[in-house]
Amino acid sequence: MKKTVSLKENHLFRRAYSRGKSAADSRLALYVRGNGRRENRLGLTVSTKVGCAVVRNRVRRRLREIYRLHEDQVLGGRDVVVVARVRAAGSDHHQLEKSFLRLADKLDLLKKEVSP
Repeated sequence: MKKTVSLKENHLFRRAYSRGKSAADSRLALYVRGNGRRENRLGLTVSTKVGCAVVRNRVRRRLREIYRLHEDQVLGGRDVVVVARVRAAGSDHHQLEKSFLRLADKLDLLKKEVSP
């Protein structure tokens, strides 16, 4: 079941930047803020500094796929903004995934696994 919609409005991005919790590394910056809804809203930002349109779209597709694969692990009711940094262009899928999961764990965005 899809429980994430796109975050498209500029004021929602700005609100996540100013009032949300953030974590960053050399490839990504992640901003998380509660939105008072059941579903999550995902926003992706890839600057022109990252590369030409082909490179930016490739990074965007990879980030969207990484989020889709781990959507069931993400807590609901959050605005999640992922900002790609310049080093994201030279990174492969596994490096981006590892970076995303580490930052999401740092921000307590992932569900805790209950062991028996």
